[in-house]
Amino acid sequence: MDTEKVREYCLKKNNVTESFPFNDETLVFKIFGKMFCLLNLVYPYSVNLKCEPEKAVKLREEFEEIKPGFHMNKKHWNTVDLTGELQEDFIKNLIDNSYNLVVSKLPKSKIKRTDRK
Repeated sequence: MDTEKVREYCLKKNNVTESFPFNDETLVFKIFGKMFCLLNLVYPYSVNLKCEPEKAVKLREEFEEIKPGFHMNKKHWNTVDLTGELQEDFIKNLIDNSYNLVVSKLPKSKIKRTDRK
């Protein structure tokens, strides 16, 4: 999955914004100000995605393209190499999971305005 497809997929979700808060190489996607995806725009292309701690470890053990989150809390974030062999639908599922984890922690007043893709 290339970086533009990741960007387009993230922006299709309700209430998502994008910005460059850290540098011009890392595009950050947020929902109501909370990060759920960090997209590295320089080679090697990758995304940092939030994940349940136990699932994060299992994914790292199963897929060589998935590592502990670079510059993130490694308990809750994975870095996914986009240049590897992972299928697009699988990466979309990881993005959905990250988005839904962040949505699940939002105040109820904001969740009502958010789809649960």
